[in-house]
Amino acid sequence: MAAKKKAAKTKAKAKKTVAKKAVSKKKTIAKKKVASKKVPAKKVVAKKAAAKKAAPAKKAAAKKTSASKSAPRKTAKKPAASVSAHAGPVPGIAPYVKKKNEEYMGPEQIEHFREILLAWKSELMEEVDRTVHHMQDEAANFPDPNDRATQESEFSMELRARDRERKLIKKIEESILNLDNDEYGYCEACGVEIGIRRLEARPTATQCIDCKTLDEIREKQMG
Repeated sequence: MAAKKKAAKTKAKAKKTVAKKAVSKKKTIAKKKVASKKVPAKKVVAKKAAAKKAAPAKKAAAKKTSASKSAPRKTAKKPAASVSAHAGPVPGIAPYVKKKNEEYMGPEQIEHFREILLAWKSELMEEVDRTVHHMQDEAANFPDPNDRATQESEFSMELRARDRERKLIKKIEESILNLDNDEYGYCEACGVEIGIRRLEARPTATQCIDCKTLDEIREKQMG
């Protein structure tokens, strides 16, 4: 009987130790699971903190880009056109500024166009003289026929240009004569005023823009 009791006690002790070991195993497994769960939580917290830090930087960058888009671009200002720039054939002579209730082709306007015509004539005369001197200096008897042909073609082109300028000088002289006779600035076809701006652009004009346009249409139809 005593032996049986001892055996039962040893079995009970063995069962208790096995149970204790099982409980301790469960506890360690539970601790590992908790630890493994806590690690991602820490990572999530770290990610959230990094996102919070990056958010102000992103907002600041977005504000800068929006400000750059909304802000108007600074463009370089173009210099204002000089009042002294002349649209006609003679540079440096300022356009005429008409006064209020000023008479058309009064003394001041006549003097203005006389200055333009005389300056234009002087410029063309200088060009003609320059061409003559150039041809005299450059004239040479080249032995090569190709060189001679090239020089002759250049001279003929210059002579044609100077011939056109001589005809233009004649028209300028006629315009100056019309100024002296108080006939300048009026259309020779219909008698209306040609206009200051048209005369400044083409000082030798003898027709208003309407009559000139009709003449050009007739020439095209005849041609």
